[in-house]
Parts: sequence; C-alpha cells; structure tokens
Amino acid sequence: MSPPKRVEKERVEKRRVVKRRRPRATAPARLITAKGGGGLIVEAAYALAHEPLTIEEIPWDDVGPHSRRLAGLNPLGQVPTLVLPGGAVMTESAAILLRLAEQQPRAKLAPPPGHRQRAEFLRWLAFLVAAVYPTYTYGDSPARWVGEEAGPKLRASTDAQRERLLQFLDREVVAGPWFLGKRFSALDLYLPVLRLWRPGAEWWRANVPKLNAIASRCEKLPPVAKAFERNRP
Repeated sequence: MSPPKRVEKERVEKRRVVKRRRPRATAPARLITAKGGGGLIVEAAYALAHEPLTIEEIPWDDVGPHSRRLAGLNPLGQVPTLVLPGGAVMTESAAILLRLAEQQPRAKLAPPPGHRQRAEFLRWLAFLVAAVYPTYTYGDSPARWVGEEAGPKLRASTDAQRERLLQFLDREVVAGPWFLGKRFSALDLYLPVLRLWRPGAEWWRANVPKLNAIASRCEKLPPVAKAFERNRP
C-alpha cells in the first residue's frame, strides 16, 4: 500500500530542506602581493581565520602606478589587492581586514559592534593606515612626488614623522600584552610587518619596547609565523 499523499509530500519537503542545508564549497580569494609588503598583513589574517586563500606574488618593479598586473584592478597599483571568489576586487588592508572580521568573527580580528573597545579599535586601525602608512607611501619613492633634488629631504622628514608616531603609540596607547590590552586584534598584525621596514628591528627594540614586544609575540603565533617564513628573502 502506498503512503498517503500528505505523508509523501512531507517526506519530499524534508529532503528538500536537508538538501538546501548542505554547505557549499568556498572558492578561495586570490591575494596579489609582493614579498615582504603590506599583503603580509592580509595573508596572516586569512591564516588566523582559517579562510582559503591563494597567493599570487608579483615583483616589486611591477608595483606602482604603472603596474602591468594591477592595471584595471587597483588604480594605485599597490599591494595588497584581493580578488574575491565572485570576482569583486578589494584594496586597502583595513577594509579587507574589517570584511574578514565580519565573515569570520571567531578569529577575533576585531571587537564586534557594541563592544566597549570597538571605538578604540577603529580609531587606531585608521591611525595606522592613514597616519603611519603614508610615511612609506611618500618616503619610499620621494622623487616621484617632489623630484630628484628634493627627494632626500622628503625621505628624511617622513622617516622622522614615522618615528614620532610610533613613539607616541608606545608611550600613550599600548598596554600589552596586545595593542588593546588583553584582547588580540588585527591591530597586532600590523606591528611585526611595520618592524620589517624602516627604521628596522634594532630601532624598535631601543625606542618602542612595548610595540616591539607585541610584534614579537604576534610573529610567533603559528599561522602568522608561517606567513612570515614564506615572506623572508
């Protein structure tokens, strides 16, 4: 005897519900980066979040306004440039990290909305990318902005400004063991990367000991350590 139509209909609907709930395979995002550059921050964040990521490394001489690889993707020709699975393009490390924090809250890359440290996190994330980072943007290739003659002066002034900003952070903000105190966040990922660049690790040890301690602690996290190892010359 065949089952009543109502019972059979319920079985079909149940099978449909189960089918809809099956997880879909997630295609990896593609990170376009250059060895030892700012893309290392994004690479480490994706590793901490256990999110799939493929890495496409380009040479430093193809980074900048005349980049062949980044033409049509990033108007500044800068790294990191992230291509999402659907083809959308993201640039700017802070934007990429904020999206990743929303997608993977368990990674604790950012205090969630409403958290008492949310405003502090947003403030210092913007400070790092809007105040500290530009000292490299203009100081790394000063002749591009002011010509060969004035280039050394721009390099010296931006280097000095960066040192003042880092010393301010070390003196006024950092409590430890992480940038936000007891809570790890994406802010911590910036520090070991910045330490790779001018003025270098020796200056950090002597002048910003609290920032340096956080950078060392962060670099030892296994997913971060793996990303750093891949980026070593």
